[in-house]
Amino acid sequence: MVTGLLIVLVGVVLLLGTTGVTPTDSLWDWFPLVFVVIGVWALVTSGFRNLTGPVMVIAVAGTFLLRNLELITREELATWWPLFIVLFGVLNIVNRTRRSRRIEVAGGEDEKEITAVSVFSGDERRLSTDRFTGAELVAVFGDVRLDLRDVSVPAPPAVVEAVCVFGGIEIRVPEDWDVRRDVLVVFGDVSDKRPLSKKESEGAETEDAGSAGEKGRRHELAVTGLVLFGDIEIRD
Repeated sequence: MVTGLLIVLVGVVLLLGTTGVTPTDSLWDWFPLVFVVIGVWALVTSGFRNLTGPVMVIAVAGTFLLRNLELITREELATWWPLFIVLFGVLNIVNRTRRSRRIEVAGGEDEKEITAVSVFSGDERRLSTDRFTGAELVAVFGDVRLDLRDVSVPAPPAVVEAVCVFGGIEIRVPEDWDVRRDVLVVFGDVSDKRPLSKKESEGAETEDAGSAGEKGRRHELAVTGLVLFGDIEIRD
């Protein structure tokens, strides 16, 4: 939806310019506002569970919007751009604090969290634990595969925070898990490839209850983060 709407918006603006209906030079100055709105929307719809991707998109797009409106100069942007790195670090600290709280709730001594990073390479992990709390996956021009079919979640939902940039992430889960996707997608895709026949037990209830049922169901896994020119697949 987001990708399609962005393409339509760009096409309309180009059409207004080529047909001479209205000057469009000033409209392009406001284009970063679209990404600011998308970032805010992603924050709200995820219940602020998804932080890193949306906040970074809001910060970067908002800065370019201020530059286009001449509220900040190119020189100031060139001087202060390392603040983006500081913000990214702060968001990672916040996320790790959240993960620490989930680990405390889960209890036990076995492995409950996993981190997989793939940059121009591949990384494949398989986890076996009855106290799974979440994972951090990063794929930049690479692929990450995470197998969760031998885990259980004592305090759902477990949260997988994924950043996928020009790469691919595959997450395998037990066939009866309910997975919520709170990922900010920009020119990419997040899809659940599990056969529908394995989720029939919840299908009738979902169809009847609509959005109210969606909010009321227990999600064993929540996938959050950012996809930019990449894809995340949920499989069994």
